[in-house]
Amino acid sequence: MKTGLNGKKIVLAASRKTEEMSTLIQKQNGAPLVRSLQGTVFKADDQVKEDLQKIVKKQFDWIIFTTGIGTNALLELADELKLKDSFMNVVNDAKIASRGYKTVAALKKIGVTADVKDDDGTIKGLIQSLEGIDFKGKQVMVQLHGENAPALINYLEESGAEVMKVLPYQHVDPDFDTVEQLCQELFRSEIDAVCFTAAIQVRSFFKYVKEKGYVEQVLEAFKSNVLAVAVGKVTAEALNEEGIDRVVAPELERMGAMIVEMTRYFERN
Repeated sequence: MKTGLNGKKIVLAASRKTEEMSTLIQKQNGAPLVRSLQGTVFKADDQVKEDLQKIVKKQFDWIIFTTGIGTNALLELADELKLKDSFMNVVNDAKIASRGYKTVAALKKIGVTADVKDDDGTIKGLIQSLEGIDFKGKQVMVQLHGENAPALINYLEESGAEVMKVLPYQHVDPDFDTVEQLCQELFRSEIDAVCFTAAIQVRSFFKYVKEKGYVEQVLEAFKSNVLAVAVGKVTAEALNEEGIDRVVAPELERMGAMIVEMTRYFERN
């Protein structure tokens, strides 16, 4: 039976905690390579302040919150603009949907209970919870984080909703040279696995891949000889949505658990 990673080259797509993860990989006899696909996330205060001015003048049938940190950011900015009461009136007049336990907790702090919430913290789970609701002609505001959650937006728009997207945190693309380097390593079969620790890494990677016309080659690499590894369900869901079917992810959403689960996979195969 194989033990450890046996010198396998493991790419880390993260920008945080890469030293700790590299150490864990080395302890499993693997060779870590850092290829950050994270880019940077910034708080888009000016844009969101404009959005809030519009929000308080509108009436929404549904408001969908997708992250706790984004929910809190909206509330802080509304308070700064002295629009918190007006914003809360809009929230209280709408039906509320929420993704993930952190979002539920953020809403609970302001006395808001979601009418609909997911079972597993994923966008797919949230969409399943929304099925059966008539969105035709409905006004829907969606709070997003860093990325546009295309599956959710597509679902709502295809269901006939008018969607307003609000992104308290927005994303700057990663270094293109790093992404190109990773693509070439994939094509030359020089690596054995890529560890993704956030959905935004997946979206940034595939945004570049689509722009360069690499999609078919990338999907073939992951299908044939490179393992896609996700830190948890949300990141795994993003990989699945982009066309990668073989994804290893731990039950416990932790970076250490991800390395352990990946090692077990290689030991079995």
